[in-house]
Amino acid sequence: MSEEFLQNPLSLFDVRGKSAIVTGATGAFGTVAAKTLAAAGANVVVAASNTDGLKAIAAECRKLGGKAEVVAKRPTSEANCDAIIKAAVDGFGGVDILVVASGQNKVSKIVDQKPEDFLDVMDANVTQSWLIARACARQMIRQGRGGKIVLMSSARGLLGHPAGYSAYCASKSAVDGITKALGCELGATGITVNALGPTVFRSPLTEWMFADDARGKTVRAGFLTRVPKGRLGEPEDLAGPLLFLASKASDFYTGHVLYADGGYTAG
Repeated sequence: MSEEFLQNPLSLFDVRGKSAIVTGATGAFGTVAAKTLAAAGANVVVAASNTDGLKAIAAECRKLGGKAEVVAKRPTSEANCDAIIKAAVDGFGGVDILVVASGQNKVSKIVDQKPEDFLDVMDANVTQSWLIARACARQMIRQGRGGKIVLMSSARGLLGHPAGYSAYCASKSAVDGITKALGCELGATGITVNALGPTVFRSPLTEWMFADDARGKTVRAGFLTRVPKGRLGEPEDLAGPLLFLASKASDFYTGHVLYADGGYTAG
């Protein structure tokens, strides 16, 4: 163990001056990811389809001390992914960190779900993750200084669900497969590829589970019997794991899903 490390072990988590991209930056986790990285000193490209929302998040990132660029595009095509990468290269000199915080779910029992809805979920969660990871890996390899790719998994990539999650569970299992495959494929390049796997955390899609009405209380009480920490998650609960995966601290950690789930998948 080096003397330099012993004198400043917190330097392992230092992302000051790094260039980061956050897709899905207007979502609950994407907002926390962008603000966490900016507050830690990184420069951030925020990407999503909501221009006004992106401008507001970029302004908050700047107040926290980081530079910020806005790209009002989702990673739905090679052209869009190239535009997102270009913004980071032009604005900040390259790409060091990618956080894929975008995605969606369309809940429906399989006997009722339309094939196009299944394909929409797979496109948003799998194909778009693959496309932006591909564009980012190309740029990182050209730079020759390694990098960090963080995908968005879920406890539902590991566990099933009885309430119409066949598309979502399939998509997150696929994200896990991409994470493991790219962890192996890119390991020798200095690029780490990992995923965050939360369980239920507060967002517009899950706000009903936090409500104090009869439905929210009933579903929440049943769910929490499986969560050792005894509460639902908050977006902020993902900030620490994200900083680990985005920093030098995780240099020997790749191809893994880090479950930030209050112990849900341990039971």
